[in-house]
Amino acid sequence: MIRFDDILDRVSERLDEKDVLLLRKAYVFSAQAHKGQVRRSGEPYLSHPLEVTNQLAEMGLDRTTLTAGLLHDVLEDTEVTAAELRETFGKDVTALVEGVTKIGRVEDVPADVRRAETIRKIILAMTDDLRVIFIKLADRLHNLQTLKFLAEPAQKRIAAETLEIYAPIANRLGMGRIKAELEDLAFRYVEPEAYFKMAALIDPRRKKSEAELRKLRQALDRLMKDNRIPAEIVSRIKRPYSIYRKMEARKIDFDQVFDFLALRIITDSVKSCYAALGIIHQHWTHLPQRFRDFIAMPKPNLYQALHTTIITADRLSCEIQIRTREMHNLAENGIAAHWRYKEGESPAALKEDKRILWLREMAELFKDQKNPRAFMENLKINLIPEEIYVLTPKGRVEALPAGSSALDFAFRVHTEIGLHAASARINGKPAPLKTPLRTGDIVEIQTSPDRGPTRAWLNIAVTSNARQLIKRRLNQMEQGKAVVLGGKLWDKELRKYSLPEGFPSGEPLVRRLRDALGISPGSFAGFLAMVGRGRIVANRKLLEKLLPEGAGLKRRPSAPAESDIQVKDRSNSLLRLARCCAPVKGEPIIGYITTGKGITIHSRRCPRVTRETLAPERIVEVTWGTVAQDYYKAGLVIRSHDVPGLLARITAAISDLGGDITKAEVETTADRKARIKLALRIRDIQELQAMEKAILGLTDILGVERI
Repeated sequence: MIRFDDILDRVSERLDEKDVLLLRKAYVFSAQAHKGQVRRSGEPYLSHPLEVTNQLAEMGLDRTTLTAGLLHDVLEDTEVTAAELRETFGKDVTALVEGVTKIGRVEDVPADVRRAETIRKIILAMTDDLRVIFIKLADRLHNLQTLKFLAEPAQKRIAAETLEIYAPIANRLGMGRIKAELEDLAFRYVEPEAYFKMAALIDPRRKKSEAELRKLRQALDRLMKDNRIPAEIVSRIKRPYSIYRKMEARKIDFDQVFDFLALRIITDSVKSCYAALGIIHQHWTHLPQRFRDFIAMPKPNLYQALHTTIITADRLSCEIQIRTREMHNLAENGIAAHWRYKEGESPAALKEDKRILWLREMAELFKDQKNPRAFMENLKINLIPEEIYVLTPKGRVEALPAGSSALDFAFRVHTEIGLHAASARINGKPAPLKTPLRTGDIVEIQTSPDRGPTRAWLNIAVTSNARQLIKRRLNQMEQGKAVVLGGKLWDKELRKYSLPEGFPSGEPLVRRLRDALGISPGSFAGFLAMVGRGRIVANRKLLEKLLPEGAGLKRRPSAPAESDIQVKDRSNSLLRLARCCAPVKGEPIIGYITTGKGITIHSRRCPRVTRETLAPERIVEVTWGTVAQDYYKAGLVIRSHDVPGLLARITAAISDLGGDITKAEVETTADRKARIKLALRIRDIQELQAMEKAILGLTDILGVERI
C-alpha cells in the first residue's frame, strides 16, 4: 500500500508549503470519511484514494487534481455531502469530485442504463474540466489492479468497459502509458484464453529477446556516442494486448509481428532525431514500408516520434523509436503533461487543444441524446482509433477513421462545408463525395448554396460526427415540409365547416390539445408538423373534441345526394349507397331493390355481386348522372415496409391529388411490415385510381387494395 509520505516525496519539488498543507488536510478528511471501510481485497479503503493520487502525481498534475484524487470517493461511498465538501475545499475540488461520482441507484432502472448515464455524465463533465477524466482513468487503473477480488461477471463487465471506453479515451488524449496499462490489465479478464495463449508465446521468446535487446542497445549506444548525439536509450518488449490486437486485425501469426522488440532513443532536439535516424539507416538495413515520420505529421493525439524497423546481421527485426524529451513526456502522459496552469486560473487555455476537439464535438452532438444506450453506441464509434491522415489544399492535416469518404472530410473541415458539399477534388482530380480517402490525399471540397444533404449521404458518411450532422439537418428539413403540409391539411379541413365563435387557433389550440387530448406538440408549428407527418389526423372527430363547451359543428356543403344516380324505367326512387362496397362515381354499378328501403347501389366489384348472392329479380339497371357531388367515401388498405415518415409521404401524395383522409389506422408486425388502412373522401373513381397509382409509386410500398 502506497504511503501518503511517498506521494509528498514525489511532488515536493513542484508544490509549495501551502499546497502540501492542502494535501495533508484532504488526506486527513478522506481518512476520517472512509474510517472503518474495507475494500474487497481486505485492505483499508483509504488505500484506493492514495493509489489514485499517486498515479495523478506521476502524471505531474496540479494540487487541485491531487486534492480531488484523495477525496474522489467521499460523495459516493461516505456520508459527506457536496455542501460540506465545498465549504471545506472550495468549488473547484468539489466540481471534480462530483464529476467522477457515479449516478446513484434508481429503482426500476437497468444496471447498464445506469452505467451508461454515469459515463455520459463523466464525458460531459470533461468538457468543463478535463481533469475529471485524469482522476477517472487513475481510479479505473487501480480498480483493474485489484479486479481479481471481484466476482467473474463484474470482472468481465469492468474489463470490457475499459477496453471499449476508457483505454480509447486515454489514447485520444495521448496518454500512452495509462492506455497500455489499462489494456493489458483488462485483456486478461475479457479474453482469458487469448491472454494466456499470448503469455505462452511471449514468455519463451522474452528470455531470448532480453539478451538480444541488451546487445543491440549497447551497439546503438556506441553508435550515438561515436557521432556525438546525446541519447538515452531504453528497451521494451511489445505488450500482450498490443500483439494480440495486431495479430487479429492483420490476420498474421506471432512470428510476423516485426515490432515485438523495440528500442527508444530519447534525445535533445528534432535535429538530433533526424541525425540519429540517418546514422541508423546507414548502419543497418531497414524496412522502408515500416518507416513512419510522426514528427512531420503528428498523430491526432499529437504523438510525435520517428519509427523505423531494422534487420540486424542475425536476422533479428527490431523497431526503433526516436523522440525528444518533450515528445517522450507527451507520449507517456499526453494532454496531462500540458496541465501546468497556475491555481485559480481557468483551464480554458486547453480548450482549443486538438486532442480534445473530438470531445467537444461529441459532447455537443450528444448533449440532447436522451437514450443512454444510444449514447454509448455513438461514443464507442467516436472512440475508434483514427488511422488516415488527409491534407487540405493549404497543407493542414486532418485525421479520419480508415474508410472515411470525401464527405466525411468535408464535415471535418467545417459543418457548413459538409452540409453544402457538391463534389470533391482529390490530388487535383475530380472525384465524387463517396470516394474513400487514403493517407496523404490532398482533398478540396466544392460547395454550392443549392446543395443539401439527402438520405443517400448516410450511406456515404462513416464518421459519427458527419452522420449526426446529416441526420440533424434532414430532420430540420423534414420538419419544415411537415409544417407546410400540415398547414394545408388543417386549413382544408377547417374550410369544410362553419366554426363556432371561440374555436381555438394558434397557441390556445396547443393548450386545448394538451388539456382535452393529452397531446403536447409544444407549439402550433409542432401541431402542424404532427398533422403533416400523419401522427394527428385532421378530421371532424378531432374538431369536435376542440369545440368550446356546448358548441356544435356544422358542415358547410351538404353530403352527396343520390340524385346523381339514374334508375332505368323508375323515377323518384329512394336511393342509398351500399356500405359494404361504398361505390364511387365513375365505376360500374348496379341497383338492388331492398324491401322498405328503396334501391341500394352496389359496385359491380362488390363481393355480394361477384358471388351472385343477390336475388337476380331484384337487380335493376342504374347509371351515374351528370350532377356533380361534393364527395364520395372510399377506403384503401396499403401494405408496406415499416419505415419512419411513410404515412406522411402517403398523406402528401393524396393531398396533392385533392383527396381527403378522414381516418388512418396503422398496424405493424414483428417482421417490420405495416398495414395502413385509410378512409377517404374523393370526387370520383378517376381520382381514387390516381391516388392508388401515386401511392404505388412511393418507395417501401408493397401493395394497395380498395376496401
